Amino acid sequence: MRVAKTVRGVWGAGFLGAVVVACGCASQYATPGRAADLRVIGVTQAMVAGGTEAGIEQQLSKKPLAALPTGLAVARLQAPGYQSATAKGFGQGRYSVVTTRDVEPEAAVARLTKLPMVSGVAPINRLLLPAQLESDQELRHAAAQLHADMLLVYTLDTTFEKNDLAEPLTLLTLGISPNQKATIVSTASAVLMDTRNGYIYGVSEATSRASKLMGAWGSGSAVDECRRATEADAFNKLVGEVEKMWSGVVKQFPSASAEN
Repeated sequence: MRVAKTVRGVWGAGFLGAVVVACGCASQYATPGRAADLRVIGVTQAMVAGGTEAGIEQQLSKKPLAALPTGLAVARLQAPGYQSATAKGFGQGRYSVVTTRDVEPEAAVARLTKLPMVSGVAPINRLLLPAQLESDQELRHAAAQLHADMLLVYTLDTTFEKNDLAEPLTLLTLGISPNQKATIVSTASAVLMDTRNGYIYGVSEATSRASKLMGAWGSGSAVDECRRATEADAFNKLVGEVEKMWSGVVKQFPSASAEN
């Protein structure tokens, strides 16, 4: 069973059924790049015995400053130097920003615009960002230019693994027989934060998995198509978790809840 998690202020969990995406894969394929380390934008659970670290205390002292209804800025973060066959990360430093929507289904993106008390959703593009990206501050400045009180950032972490189910058979068939199992796992994670001070309203996470028997000489284009399909499925599930999280966020604003 695959696990999808949503946190609304405190850490919680939900369970989603596994969905298998059937795709062709290649033995030498390497996924484009890893997820962004969301700790660079203030996501942390680190505590010390006997007290609270100074940096953690600063995070805990932050209060929500956004007002509803609100505009929502959205950005996809990946590791520095991220590049795939269909997208490339922008920026140098501790993370990069992918401004091309190559795996995000339009229907899933449209669901974000329909969230209650959201006046509009705007993607952050490279024209609003400096070349050097070190923390959430650059993203929040970009969101401020879009007049968005809240910022939703997400990242995709995808891995590719291959297991040979019968190595002697592989030698006899010269890798043509489909005796290997290829597995792609993609986890989509999101953080919703306040544009003004970086207050974190909540985080969400969802995972998608695809596996298939393959020959050792599968094509790289086939496995990359599989990668995109798996990431699209993970993003679609992530939007569902964000919808649940957002419902809890709206309840933090009594006047807005009454209007809704």
